Amino acid sequence: MEQKNKRKWRRKLMLVLKIILIISVLSMSIGALLHATLFRAKLSAIAPYGELVNVGDGQMHVYSLGEGIDTIVLLPGLGIPLPSADFGPLMRKLAEDYRVITIEYFGVGFSSVTDAERTSAQFVDEIRGALSALNIDTPVILMPHSISTVYAEHYATLNPEAVKAIISLDGTSTAYYAETPKILNAILPIVKFQQSLGATSILSGLVVNKSKSMAAGYTEKEINDIVTFSGFSMNDNTLEQMRTSGETIKEVMDLPFPESVAYFKIISKDTFEKPNKQLKISPQDYQFEHLKRIGDHAIYEVLEGNHFIYHYNEGRISEIVAEVLADLQETKK
Repeated sequence: MEQKNKRKWRRKLMLVLKIILIISVLSMSIGALLHATLFRAKLSAIAPYGELVNVGDGQMHVYSLGEGIDTIVLLPGLGIPLPSADFGPLMRKLAEDYRVITIEYFGVGFSSVTDAERTSAQFVDEIRGALSALNIDTPVILMPHSISTVYAEHYATLNPEAVKAIISLDGTSTAYYAETPKILNAILPIVKFQQSLGATSILSGLVVNKSKSMAAGYTEKEINDIVTFSGFSMNDNTLEQMRTSGETIKEVMDLPFPESVAYFKIISKDTFEKPNKQLKISPQDYQFEHLKRIGDHAIYEVLEGNHFIYHYNEGRISEIVAEVLADLQETKK
């Protein structure tokens, strides 16, 4: 009798496992079909916000607003699916007084992909190429977010005459190097696989808070476009950028930063105060060592908010730009 009950239990367990397997296979098949058809069609229907310019072996998307004398160049952080939309409220605020340009790297937003390695030096060449295609020949204000601070500093070091100032948006420190965790190499292909099954597209649509985003100044189109692009943001270029982010810091950290380039670092309160398990130093030391590397002329300000500090501080950021430019004007006298 006991043996019979065990056999019944095993049969029921096998039936449950088979049902789970069938449901999993069906879900993945439906997700993959949606990714290849419906989600792909929605992506293809979105027209570039700006223009596509030829750089290297591909085309980069650059989006410009405003007509001011000074030009601000916005450079996105890692994993931003559509920077031209993500920077939307900040661009509109800055465009009241300046010309504002968002550059989307290869593999990001509307830009094509490239075969070029994702080194800091390569990013510098591509930023230079995009600005050259727009005939920008006057010194610009670079406004990088996160990892783009590394590329901006490299750019200013190699081309100090082309950069008036760097205003970093919660930028990655170029004074601290840590080897990229090896587990990342295993995780990233899984993330790309999940994307191919439509999981990223479905989750992005579920987690977005449209009313909160619109209250922060985003348009409904920008929100919908970001959600759509989120389902296609993992490609060979973006994955390599993530894998090699530590090495790009290593490229720059020993280069002396030019004193002629003004430097203002905006730090989020979360980044400044909350301990980071990936760092072997305190979050405050992480920031202060970075500023020390830049030089005595580097200044900073801590603003309320998280790492995406530009999502809700566009007013103060615009004021900081004006202050930096006023200080530069004063030093010329």
